[in-house]
Amino acid sequence: QVQLVESGGGLVQAGGFLRLSCAASGRTFDRYAMGWFRQAPGKEREFVAAINWSGGRTYNTDSVKGRFTISRDNAKNTVYLEMNSLNPEDTAVYYCAAGLLASARPGTYSYWGQGTQVTVSS
Repeated sequence: QVQLVESGGGLVQAGGFLRLSCAASGRTFDRYAMGWFRQAPGKEREFVAAINWSGGRTYNTDSVKGRFTISRDNAKNTVYLEMNSLNPEDTAVYYCAAGLLASARPGTYSYWGQGTQVTVSS
């Protein structure tokens, strides 16, 4: 079992910066790939970024390339999402997830956090 707790969300102006964190419980964190997803009101959950177990490979969806960076610190059992140049279209609840493969498909992840709200004002 892996429990995930996100933090770092909030209200920010367009062009601003936020850093999300996802803290994982358990001693097997470094066995899991991690992903970030987001869900805006009235929309389906969408992939944002993923990172393999070692941190050596990362993947971003096209809409956040060059603006968002996923990273992890296995010693701290934490994965991060640094978000720069935020715009109102980034407004959503952001979820972290743990799975065996770094993937854009939500179904490949077994564990999910409760989400953290990110709101970008124009």
